[in-house]
Amino acid sequence: MTILRHLLSIAVLPFMVITVIPRWLMKSFAIEFVPPSGLLATAIVGLGAVTFLCGAALAASSVLMFFLHGDGTLAPWDPPKRFVAVGPYRFTRNPMITGVFLVLLAQTLVLRSPIHGLWAAFFALLNLTFIPLVEEPQLRTRFGPAFDAYCARVPRFGLRLTPYAPGATTGGATVVAVVPA
Repeated sequence: MTILRHLLSIAVLPFMVITVIPRWLMKSFAIEFVPPSGLLATAIVGLGAVTFLCGAALAASSVLMFFLHGDGTLAPWDPPKRFVAVGPYRFTRNPMITGVFLVLLAQTLVLRSPIHGLWAAFFALLNLTFIPLVEEPQLRTRFGPAFDAYCARVPRFGLRLTPYAPGATTGGATVVAVVPA
């Protein structure tokens, strides 16, 4: 049952954002992948491929942390019950959103599609607004001082160069995850 909960949340949220909407954009605007010709186009597509691998790995590892440590899913209707600050969450507060954004950016680069770039920018803007105004206040209410200590030391979207060590800053409280509300 737990695996089905995770698969449902993945199918409804990131799958829609990184698969369904980009495919719809391709069909609606008659965008097709054109193999690169020339050094610049090849470099752009290569950068897109590397960006995709990084983004997919980051998003997948974030979902795995929720599965292994959070006792819940990435979905707002079934959020993790424990605060997850392990894995990629030791370096950035929103690795899942960052990973999804990197996948959208990769699609933009590989397809060399301004429309997909606009979709990636809209996704980023939506999350840059939603996370501090809605999600973080809910997390602060649910997890209190542990979340505040985490926020003071781990950037919202940037990258912390050394891993965050929750036990050292939360008075020994077991902090396992940062989760969407």
